[in-house]
Amino acid sequence: MPNASLQTASLQSSPEELIRYLLEGTSSKTGEEFFRALVRSAAMAMDVAGVWVTEYIPDRKVLRSLAFWMHNNYIEEYEYQIAGTPCEMVIETGRLIHFPEGVIDLFPDDADLPRLNAVSYAGVPLLKPDGCVLGHLSALDTKPLYLTPEVESVFRIFAARAAAEFNRLRAESAVRDSEERFSGLFESAMDAIFELDDRFQIQRANHSAASIFAFPTESLSNRKLSTLLSASSAEKLTTVVQELESSGEHFAWVPGGFEALRSDGSHFPAEASVSRFDLPGRSRYSVILRNVEHQLAAESRLHALEAEAAYLQSEIADHQYGGEIVGNSPAIGAVLTAVHQVAPTLATVLIEGETGTGKELVARAIHQQSQRASRSFIRVNCAAIPATLCESEFFGHEKGAFTGAANRRTGRFELAHNGVIFLDEVSELPLELQPKLLRILQEGEYEPVGSSQTRKVDVRVIAATNRNLSAEVTAGRFREDLFYRLHVFPIAVPPLRERGADVELLAKLFIDRYCARIARPSPELTSDCLRRLRSYHWPGNVRELENVIERAIILSRDGHLALREVLPLESFPPLKQSANPGRLQPPAQTKAEIRQFERETLVRALEQSQWKVAGANGAARSLGIPPSTLSSRMKALNIQRPQ
Repeated sequence: MPNASLQTASLQSSPEELIRYLLEGTSSKTGEEFFRALVRSAAMAMDVAGVWVTEYIPDRKVLRSLAFWMHNNYIEEYEYQIAGTPCEMVIETGRLIHFPEGVIDLFPDDADLPRLNAVSYAGVPLLKPDGCVLGHLSALDTKPLYLTPEVESVFRIFAARAAAEFNRLRAESAVRDSEERFSGLFESAMDAIFELDDRFQIQRANHSAASIFAFPTESLSNRKLSTLLSASSAEKLTTVVQELESSGEHFAWVPGGFEALRSDGSHFPAEASVSRFDLPGRSRYSVILRNVEHQLAAESRLHALEAEAAYLQSEIADHQYGGEIVGNSPAIGAVLTAVHQVAPTLATVLIEGETGTGKELVARAIHQQSQRASRSFIRVNCAAIPATLCESEFFGHEKGAFTGAANRRTGRFELAHNGVIFLDEVSELPLELQPKLLRILQEGEYEPVGSSQTRKVDVRVIAATNRNLSAEVTAGRFREDLFYRLHVFPIAVPPLRERGADVELLAKLFIDRYCARIARPSPELTSDCLRRLRSYHWPGNVRELENVIERAIILSRDGHLALREVLPLESFPPLKQSANPGRLQPPAQTKAEIRQFERETLVRALEQSQWKVAGANGAARSLGIPPSTLSSRMKALNIQRPQ
């Protein structure tokens, strides 16, 4: 509390008297009491209505008062936004701001100024040693306030004194927090931590040390650490410390760690590090031990699992590639050749083909044969994602980015980092999303929804479409630049009707697969079944074939595939009419002509198979009949292999 003689100080007093007034009013105070004494003394010394000292909170742009004296009273817990106030200029410019009068007119958006009947204002920032703004000291009066150079200098001294106390409190708080954090870390660490003197006697140990070594905490004090180590490890500790002393280093890992001893005499392996720190006249050491008994066992198990996983991945890859893409036709052979060519590269691939031709299988085959086969393969069906959610689905979003975004979401491109993303039905992408996809293809960069932070991603893109993308570009539904960025290496997957005898191989695969699933014997593909399979034009391609086979097996009776019911001939597309409707139909063939036609057909099939009857490349397979039937027909028609 300032003494009575100081009540007469005012702006007309000399600078020396004002400084003396400040010192006598605050010399015995610290902390909160200091700030309260400061604002009261400053207000009385400067003969103003109010003075306050504040702390600046930059993330909210708020000033919070440390002490506020106004109209002969303290105002408690005063906090306000600086926007539109004279205090904002003090904080933003970092210099003294003075408005001798008319402050309400200058800052009409500051609601507090009329309430306080403010006429004049002066404020000066409180600075850290590095020049950053801590807060400010402000004076406000209900009459004009004119600062002479001398009084302005004293006002700055008041602010400097406040800043010094503020910095001292912060430093003191930082030291206290540091000590508390160290103590908390020391005691909460899962590793055993020992503080040793120069004779390796334990001066301090944390709770984990007592738990790991099964000793009461108090019994570890003044015990030599060597009693908790095997003889060879105790010698190793001495060697490590000697090397630290001779090299002048302060930290060292212990090669191979220590063999530690519990109170019951049992051993366990421990990773170890030793640190040296100096106290006046002597050295101290810190030793950290980590029990790695379970870790070593887990690593051994992990190596076994990794080997098993590598084996299983190779099995899966073989199954996916060799067991799913089936066909011997030249058309599918061209696809497989293209897969072999492009898979080892990082080129973007565009797979084109009708619905149901197996475009995803081609994409997976490229992935399995690439250098990223062990990485993620993320499939995105662009047609199945609502347009409003496409950006979030692809690039993710931050918490609160939009209504309902209660948590952060990881996007598909982030999931596919260092792997492959497969964009199925890419022609269905909304136009507004296409530039962002183009950016990620060209630059590997994107921003999640609700974030301004640019993120990098390394992803190989494989796209697929059942539409003509060139026509979509012409129609304005697809960006031309994105089309050329995707169209680096196109692969056209042929429709099933252009794959010849592949329909038989696929049908057999689907029969065996579905019958194994329902534990039923596989029915035989008769010549009638093959005729129907080869005659149908398969608008739904391989997917339709699989569905037809499944339906036929469900309807089958007595071991016969019910294709007659599933694919009736009348359901087949009609044959094209002749260009000459008046042309006579050929006459019906005689029995001899039919026999001759059958003989020629069988001979042609045998010649193509190099007279091999049975097996995968045999004539019976190409004709769609059992080998026994072919052999009997050869005898009946007197067909013999030429010498």
